[in-house]
Amino acid sequence: MARNPRYDILFEPVRIGPKTAPNRFYQVPHASGMTNANPHVRAAFRGMKAEGGWGVVCTGACSVHPSSDDSPFPFASLWDDADVKSHAVMTDAVHAHGALAGVELWHGGAAAVNRTTRHAPLSPSGVPWMATHVGFMSSQRPKIMDKADIREMRGWYHDAAIRAERAGFDILYVYSGMGYLPYQFLLTEYNQRTDEYGGPMQNRVRLTRELIDTVRQATGGRCAVALRISMQELRARPSANAESEAHEAIGHLKDDPDLFDVKMDYSVTDCAASRFTPEGSHEPIIDFVKTVTKKPVVGVGRFTSPDTMVSQIRRGVLDLIGGARPSIADPFLPQKINEGREADIRECIGCNMCISSWHDGVWVRCSQNPTAGEEWRRGWHPEKTKKDGKGSVLVVGGGPAGLEAALTLGRRGFEVSVAERSRQFGGRLLWEAALPGLKQWFRVVDYRLGQLRQMPNVHLYPESEMSAEDVLGFGAEHVVIATGSGWLPVLCNNTEIPSGTLDAPRIYTPADLMRGVVPEGPVAVFDYDNYYLGSAVAEDLSAKGCAVTYITTAGAAAAWSFMTNEQPLVHQALTKRGIAFRTLETVTGFDGETLHLAQFFTNEPRSIPARSLVIVGQRQGGSALHDALQKADLAAVGIRSLHLTGDAYAPGAIVHAVYNGHKTAQELGHPAAEITVRRDFPFPPDAHPAAKAAE
Repeated sequence: MARNPRYDILFEPVRIGPKTAPNRFYQVPHASGMTNANPHVRAAFRGMKAEGGWGVVCTGACSVHPSSDDSPFPFASLWDDADVKSHAVMTDAVHAHGALAGVELWHGGAAAVNRTTRHAPLSPSGVPWMATHVGFMSSQRPKIMDKADIREMRGWYHDAAIRAERAGFDILYVYSGMGYLPYQFLLTEYNQRTDEYGGPMQNRVRLTRELIDTVRQATGGRCAVALRISMQELRARPSANAESEAHEAIGHLKDDPDLFDVKMDYSVTDCAASRFTPEGSHEPIIDFVKTVTKKPVVGVGRFTSPDTMVSQIRRGVLDLIGGARPSIADPFLPQKINEGREADIRECIGCNMCISSWHDGVWVRCSQNPTAGEEWRRGWHPEKTKKDGKGSVLVVGGGPAGLEAALTLGRRGFEVSVAERSRQFGGRLLWEAALPGLKQWFRVVDYRLGQLRQMPNVHLYPESEMSAEDVLGFGAEHVVIATGSGWLPVLCNNTEIPSGTLDAPRIYTPADLMRGVVPEGPVAVFDYDNYYLGSAVAEDLSAKGCAVTYITTAGAAAAWSFMTNEQPLVHQALTKRGIAFRTLETVTGFDGETLHLAQFFTNEPRSIPARSLVIVGQRQGGSALHDALQKADLAAVGIRSLHLTGDAYAPGAIVHAVYNGHKTAQELGHPAAEITVRRDFPFPPDAHPAAKAAE
């Protein structure tokens, strides 16, 4: 298919200092969980995006010195020659497909408390980052930087820039955003200095300017130098010399970098979940930058629509379309637009499972793209599947796992039939995606159905509930059971173990709500699942006119959603809807009129009036159909293999269901001895020939 001419502008080259990006698709620096300890995994993950058409592909945060140690969170480094060898594998992979490679040189300052290296944190005036989440808390306070510290830091950037060029990077970043050290000099809360680095904005930008000059001088102007800067706080602050402090800062720096990469200040707004934030949400904050500087500007906004991308460029908001989450969900997004296959884009759903992987300290994972992070380890490709499938497969269940299994099996060449008992395909997402804010999650289903309906070897059968006898008589050689999981009306005690039930009227679980039950109010929602569903159910019931109280055993509503940047927004949404919420409490009794509670740690008794109780807590996998088939003589009817996958195998989030469905499909028909999962290791000093030659 030919490219739509209205998207031609996206494929124009863009000059970035001494380098030229081949198109306007720019994978901005983003966390991947892949460090220098995983050079091949990281190279394959980033290289896949270059193969898919992204013109620039960058690393995530890359520390310039051991005094910027973010452990236990994963980060890259450019501290020594061994690091050069690790990064060179990634730049080789990116360059192999004609893209530029960028590195985000980073110093965390007071936000990096150096748990492993045990360096004292550094900050302009000794002001710490007082994080409220246990993963980021520290009793270590930062050292006030003196002039010698600032000189040393310029030296760290100088040396890191030299190593970055040796590793093959084309674009070298100075990261002055999201609370990290150069940005701490921009904010008056952090920067209370009275010397030439403090006070008026022209002084506060001095360090950022010096670092840009240092990086450029270190590489003799051969590499492009990018500035990544956060705008949210500065845009909100008035300035006597400009429209805002953001305008003033960009005005002082307008000629210094070769590229501006503009973003928000906080993960909650910079990498905002689709549940609360639409595509292109950064624009009101960063839209002025191109009016101040003539240098190219890149920014993000969870862009998945090529029309939105074109609009950003034509209206003078951006020069390059930044992608982080969309580049994970579909590394081949640019190529699909270039080939006129916009309908084949695997659109990001904005669930933020990718950022949760960084909080977990593991490789990136994606609800839409189960191959993310598995390109090298398992040899999975997001678009190409080995055509090695022979015979027929029956997939029972048309939810996320069943559809992903069917798609991958179909691509392998099997004759695939999907039997779904409901009239529509989608499983749990038929209901969940109708909850407040979750509409875009149905992209998981839409993408897979769209692909499956184009495949002549795949047959979809809605309203087809299958018994064991039906499966045995179907004639398929392989059977995959993906029938989902069930919610249990089980309480949670103060040992944090699900246990105990209540004998009372009007006690429900999400399974009841899926069937259309509308509880009588006032309703109490008891949530110890701790992810999105409990709070989304509370919002939904409130929107239906019920008086709702949200109760959780955790210290915050939807406690695990801290991992996906949603927790503050969940609290704001509950407050906006007038939903009362109670934390650190567990349910101990209910008689249909009064709900009895206990404080989680002290067992202090409490009570509230309620007519209905919805328990969002324990889920249970398993399948009666699978159990029955295991007892049957499968070989007698020609069934060679039986598989249980998705939530029926082990309940989880959408990301787990899709991954398990994909894994089942990739491994079906292969003996366990043939399935290879490679382990990655850091390089010894002389391991990479290109880096060794550069020395």
